Amino acid sequence: FPPAVFPLSCVVQNYAWGKVGLESEVAKLVASGDPLVQVQPDQPYAELWMGTHPRGDALIRDNRIPQKTLGQWIADNPACLGAKVKDAFQGHLPFLFKVLSVNTALSVQAHPNKELAAKLHAQFPEHYPDANHKPEMAIALTCFEGLCGFRPVEEIVSFLQNVPELRALIGEVAAEQLERSGSDDPRGVSAALRVCFTRLMKSEKKFFVDQLNMLVKRISQEAAEGKDTSGSNGDLLLRLHSQYPGDIGCFTIYFLNLVRLEAGEAMFLGANEPHAYLHGDCVEIMACSDNTVRAGLTPKFIDVLTLCEMLNYTPAPSSSKIFPAAQSQLDPYVYLYDPPVPDFAIMRIEIPASIKLYLISAMDSASILLVIQGTAVGTSTAAASEMSLHRGSVLFISANESISLHLSSPDGMLLFRACCLL
Repeated sequence: FPPAVFPLSCVVQNYAWGKVGLESEVAKLVASGDPLVQVQPDQPYAELWMGTHPRGDALIRDNRIPQKTLGQWIADNPACLGAKVKDAFQGHLPFLFKVLSVNTALSVQAHPNKELAAKLHAQFPEHYPDANHKPEMAIALTCFEGLCGFRPVEEIVSFLQNVPELRALIGEVAAEQLERSGSDDPRGVSAALRVCFTRLMKSEKKFFVDQLNMLVKRISQEAAEGKDTSGSNGDLLLRLHSQYPGDIGCFTIYFLNLVRLEAGEAMFLGANEPHAYLHGDCVEIMACSDNTVRAGLTPKFIDVLTLCEMLNYTPAPSSSKIFPAAQSQLDPYVYLYDPPVPDFAIMRIEIPASIKLYLISAMDSASILLVIQGTAVGTSTAAASEMSLHRGSVLFISANESISLHLSSPDGMLLFRACCLL
């Protein structure tokens, strides 16, 4: 039998927003995973892609396997996906697993649902490269910050009253409509919110740049005088403006929740949820798609009309955006993040130092295993030989195969395992 468990060498994306050199978790993982890699101290290391996406198909590190990449191998051995996954996703790995190291903000964006994705792809294939939806989930590796979902209305109203520059962009009629909308009428609230956000995002470039400059000047002066600028979300505004001067995205901080995740905490981003990652390192998993509708904090193509039309305008507190992990009933070292979509799930596996032998159990889905910390030797009846596992190692595990880990690190292990639970 050909090996069905094997190590991967994964593709790095050097996007400009990434952390630079060895500040980046991506760079540190890649350097530990492969001693031949030279990390360039002035190069951004933004994303590590673990999967079969055509823009970053993982290389197989096992010279007994004739196929060069994971995508080719799965195409030739589709049963490795597991029977249910293979049928449900037409013989393709349904998820893309990543590590992100974010230094400066990513664009304000949302991902379409399947219906909208198909429509956008048909109309504008150059901007929307496929017809799939792209729900995604991020799990913090270090303290991680992002904007996610609309704030509770009372928070937005408070900013409308404290930030005259924001009110000027939205206009008095729309601002008052939101102020008057009552919590007993959620559809009225969403409609008012849609009007306010759309007016902001569609404001005339010269007008919003003037207002933004006035706001930045005012907050800078207040901060210099030692005043509290939190009523205008001052710290975050100045930070984003320094990264993207003159960008309309700076104003979205008055509409979207600021979510802070500690290591191990997660946020799930369903279709049409507005979001922007701001800073930190995370593992991320998503449906295999590149469809992103952007509207600010970016030099890329922006599609304000589509974004404002598609968004989910349901206000909710930032605490509601933190997605809980459930400790496994079968294995106390496994924490499962299982979002409300069929395409993917993630297990966080924390093996304490006292455990010297641990079984990565078989499941009816192909999975990708990433080592964040710790060392072990892995053996599997489905692997060609024993595998040395350490920080940065990435393994592909075919459905219904298990691995025995013989741990050798004094402080246990931390692993993430991406899979599909149908």
